[in-house]
Amino acid sequence: MPKTALLAVTALVTVLVAAPGAAHASSQQTMTFEAPRDLMDPSTRTQALNEIGALGVRSVRVVLYWHSVAPAADSRVKPKFDDTDPTAYSWGEYEPLIQAIHDRGWKLLLTVSGPVPRWATNGAKDTVTRPSPAMFGQFVTAVGRKFGAVVDRFSIWNEPNQPQFLQPQFDARHRATSPMIYRSLFLAAQRGLRSAGMPNKPILLGETSPRGTGKVVAPLTFLRGTLCLDDRYHRTSKSCHKLNVAGYAHHAYTTREGPLFKPPGANDVTIGVLSRLTTTLDRAARAGMLPAKLPISLTEFGIQSVPDPLIGVSLSLQNEYRSIAERIAYENPRVTAFSQYLLRDDLPDAPSGKYGGFESGLRTSGGKDKPSLQGFRLPLAAKRSGSGVSLWGLVRPATGATTVRVEFSDGKAFRTLANVRTSARGTWAKRSAYRSTRRWRVQWTAPDGATFTSPPVGAYR
Repeated sequence: MPKTALLAVTALVTVLVAAPGAAHASSQQTMTFEAPRDLMDPSTRTQALNEIGALGVRSVRVVLYWHSVAPAADSRVKPKFDDTDPTAYSWGEYEPLIQAIHDRGWKLLLTVSGPVPRWATNGAKDTVTRPSPAMFGQFVTAVGRKFGAVVDRFSIWNEPNQPQFLQPQFDARHRATSPMIYRSLFLAAQRGLRSAGMPNKPILLGETSPRGTGKVVAPLTFLRGTLCLDDRYHRTSKSCHKLNVAGYAHHAYTTREGPLFKPPGANDVTIGVLSRLTTTLDRAARAGMLPAKLPISLTEFGIQSVPDPLIGVSLSLQNEYRSIAERIAYENPRVTAFSQYLLRDDLPDAPSGKYGGFESGLRTSGGKDKPSLQGFRLPLAAKRSGSGVSLWGLVRPATGATTVRVEFSDGKAFRTLANVRTSARGTWAKRSAYRSTRRWRVQWTAPDGATFTSPPVGAYR
């Protein structure tokens, strides 16, 4: 998600909302990691994959930018070549990265996206305006032939409701135009995969960013537009037909107010208001434009931290917010995949040194551990409920049932609350008494004897 979109919303007033009940949690939710800075660099790739694996993750998202691999990508005139032939493209570091993921037996989500080669924009001076669906479909055919056998799921276009990736977003009368452009690209991608010999490969719709502005189409407005539905879920075109997709992908980033933030725009979807997205998907299904009970994949997510002075929270809050967000996702039965965006923070912009990238990593840009690194290994969220606290946690590296020691402190040394047995997936729950100063943490000893301790967290309401 572009940082400019996050900056625009940090001053809004927050409303706290409760997370869904744990009794309805998804039993199959997976975690996907995205770390382009570390994984696209051959000098850091192996180390990063080893660390991601040690944290208990076995799924990676890779965004494949058409412009990055196309021949003569900055030329206004298209060169002569077979668009569907994988050998016509320069795959660069994508090829060894995808091969390395496959060699480990991990899952791969491949997002095929713009920016695009200039020659595919019908004469536009930039690389995101009205890309040719026909040419994009041919490119996806080449992608399918090159990587389709090792890709578990495809998704189409990164944040198509953002002008950084697709234009125009609105017409002169400020009506959303990007949804129908995206629909054409999505359908072309489906045709491209069929041409590549994989008509049944799972494809995710969306990859939308969470907030609308005067320049960004709000995600639910975008979703309805893509499906040719108006605000009342009536079809706007008889020529539009149902989209057969495997799930909906969304980037449910929140503001510095935290994961319980409720945006005032009814068509915005942050992590704290996922019910808005499920309601829209269900109403679209009843209108005959989507499969029923469509799964949701939160394919890009992170909490921004300092040193960013504008939208970053403290390092301790980053850890707490990330764990609370994961608990919200886990307790939503429609969410089948959650994600972590960045292992290391982006490098500061040069030469200004300002933080124009993302500071959502588990390490600083220089590689120093943040509390979130251990917090990601052992997520812990403490939700206040009446006079008590509901503790939820996860031993992410666990490969079966294991035991954690839950500890608490009222301002002094930590004491043992209980030794708790986890589920086969590493999740656990425990009740505790509430004190305004009380903090909790967990310790876990891995099969190799290494002991890990989570950062302490307080209770949230």
